[in-house]
Amino acid sequence: MHLKSMIRAGAAGILISAAGFLSAAEVTLTGVPSDSDLYRTLAGGSLLIEQSSAEAPPSSQEVVAAAQADYGRLLAVLYDEGYFGPIITITLDGTDAAAIPAVQAPRQITTAVIKVDTGPQFRFGKAQMAPVAAGTEIPEGFATGQTASLSVLKDTVTAGIDGWRGQGHAKAELAAQELSAQHTDRTVNATLRLAPGPKLRFGGLRVSGNKAVRTERIIDIAGLPEGEVYSPEELRLAAGRLRRTGAFSAVALIEADNIGPNATLPVTAQVVEALPRRFGYGAELGSLDGLTLSAFWLHRNLFGGAERLRIAGEVSGIGGNSGGEDYSLSARFERPATFNEDTDFYALAKIEQLDEVNFFSRQLDLEAGIERIASEERTYTLGVGLRRAKTRDAFGENEYTLLTLPLSAEFDYRDNALNATSGYYIKAGVTPFLAISGSDNGLRTSVDARVYRTFGTARPVTFALRGQLGSVYGPDLSQAPADYLFYSGGGGTVRGQAYQALGVDLGGGNITGGRSFLAVTAEARLAVSKSFSVVGFVDGGYVGAEEFYDGTGEWHSGAGLGLRYNTGIGPIRVDIAVPTSGPEADEDYQVYIGIGQSF
Repeated sequence: MHLKSMIRAGAAGILISAAGFLSAAEVTLTGVPSDSDLYRTLAGGSLLIEQSSAEAPPSSQEVVAAAQADYGRLLAVLYDEGYFGPIITITLDGTDAAAIPAVQAPRQITTAVIKVDTGPQFRFGKAQMAPVAAGTEIPEGFATGQTASLSVLKDTVTAGIDGWRGQGHAKAELAAQELSAQHTDRTVNATLRLAPGPKLRFGGLRVSGNKAVRTERIIDIAGLPEGEVYSPEELRLAAGRLRRTGAFSAVALIEADNIGPNATLPVTAQVVEALPRRFGYGAELGSLDGLTLSAFWLHRNLFGGAERLRIAGEVSGIGGNSGGEDYSLSARFERPATFNEDTDFYALAKIEQLDEVNFFSRQLDLEAGIERIASEERTYTLGVGLRRAKTRDAFGENEYTLLTLPLSAEFDYRDNALNATSGYYIKAGVTPFLAISGSDNGLRTSVDARVYRTFGTARPVTFALRGQLGSVYGPDLSQAPADYLFYSGGGGTVRGQAYQALGVDLGGGNITGGRSFLAVTAEARLAVSKSFSVVGFVDGGYVGAEEFYDGTGEWHSGAGLGLRYNTGIGPIRVDIAVPTSGPEADEDYQVYIGIGQSF
C-alpha cells in the first residue's frame, strides 16, 4: 500500500506539471458593441484580455484564475456604469470557468469567451445629500437623470465629508444612506445623510518615532497652529514642512480617534528619521567643457534641530575648450523654521576660481540670509553678502571688495520641473552692491521666464518659450566686476554657438562681457511614442555695452534638432545645433547631452 501511495503521488505530480504548460488563449468579448466606451472599459478591466497581450503566455492555471477573477472585476465595472442586473458568462474551451478547479486546470486552453448581458442601465431618480457645507462641490454625476454610478456615490460622500472637514468639522461622517431601485422606470433613488459633528480646534502636536531630532524642533518646524480651527490643509502643510527638511524618510500626521478637552483634536506626528550623513560624487564629460569631477558631504541634523550642512567641491574644464580649469569649494548651512515655520536661515561660504574664455577670476563669497517659502510655488530670499575677488580681463587686472544685498523671487507653476508640459516659471534676482574698493556702486539684475503649452493627446506637441534678461547698472564697463558681466553662447543661452562666443568687442581681438543681456529660446517638442520625443529649437542672444538693452549691441543665433528619451527621473537630452548668425556663424556644429529638458 505504501508503494502504491507513492506511485499515485508521483502520477499526481506529473499531472500537475503537465497542467502548467504555457498556452496563449484567444479571448473574445461579446454582448457589447466593440466600438463603444463600455466595451473598452470592460476590456480594460479584464485579466483574461490583459493576459492575452502579455509577452510571456500564461499557464492554464493562470488562465483559469484570471477567468474566475473576471466575474467580480467585470461585475464591479458594470455596477459602476449603472447596470445592476447583468449576466456574465465566461467559458474556457466551452466549459464554464466557474466550474473548473484551478488545481485541476486543463492541460491547454485555446479559447476564452466572455459573454455579457448588461440588462437595463439605471439612472438617478432622486439624488439628495444633506446637510452640505457651504462651498462644497458635489460631483456633477450625482443628479437626477445621470447614470447611477457607484463611484459617483462614493465620490459624492467623500466630497460632502471633505466639505465639512474643510470648515473645521474633523469628525464629519456618513450617518445614513437610503438606496432604492425602481425597476419599472429603471431609476435609483439615493438619499445621503451626513453627520458633521462639532467644529474642532487643533490641540497640541504630539511627536513619536524621533530619536536624534529634538521634539520641540519638530513642533516648531511643523508649525501646526494649536488653538486654531481644524483644517486639513494645515495638516498637509505641516507634513510638507517636515519632509522638506530632509531629516526624515517618512512623515505622517495622525488625527486622534477621540475629541480632546474643549473641542480640541490632538494630532500625532509619526516620523522616521533618515540617516544623518550622506556622501556623494559624480563625473561628467563633454566635448566642449571637458571633464567635471564633483563630490559633497551632507549632514541632515547637525545640532539636533534638522539643521543641514553641505560641503561640496568641484573641478571642471579638465581637458576642455571653454577656457581653463575651474575650481570651487563651498559650505552651506541651513536651519529650518528659524523665524517662523516657513522662514529658514542660511549661511554660506564659497571659494571659487573661474578660468573662462574671456576673463579669469578668483573670489571669496560670504553670505547669510533668510529664505521665505510662501507656498509650494513661491519662494523669496533676502541676504547680506561680502565678496572679495581678483580678476583679469581685457581691461587688465583688478581687485575689488563688495558688500552685497542679494534678493530673489521664484515662481514655479510648472507641472513637472524636468519635463514641463504646461504652466510657467519665473525667477528674478536683484543684487545691489556697495563697492568698498576696486569698483563703483551698482545694481545687478536678472530675469528668467519660461512658459509651456501642449496641444493634442495622441501625439502631443509642447511649445516652450524662454526669455532671459540681465543688466549691470552703475559702474562703467571698465570698472564693473568682470564676473558680473554677461556673455552669450553655449547650452544655457544659444546652442550652436561656442561657449561665451558673444561679448563686447573692444577691438584688437579683445572681448569683454556686456552690461546688458537678452536671450530668447523657442522649442517645439513632439512626442512620437511614450519613450521618445523629437525637438526643434531656435535660440537667440544679445550682449551690449550699455546698462539696459537699446539695440546698439550685437545679436547671434543658433538652431537645431534634439532627441529625448523619457526615464523615471526625467528625459535624457541630446541636442545638435549649428550657428545661424553672428560673429561665429561659420563655426562647426555643437552637441549637448544632459538630463531633463533644456529648460
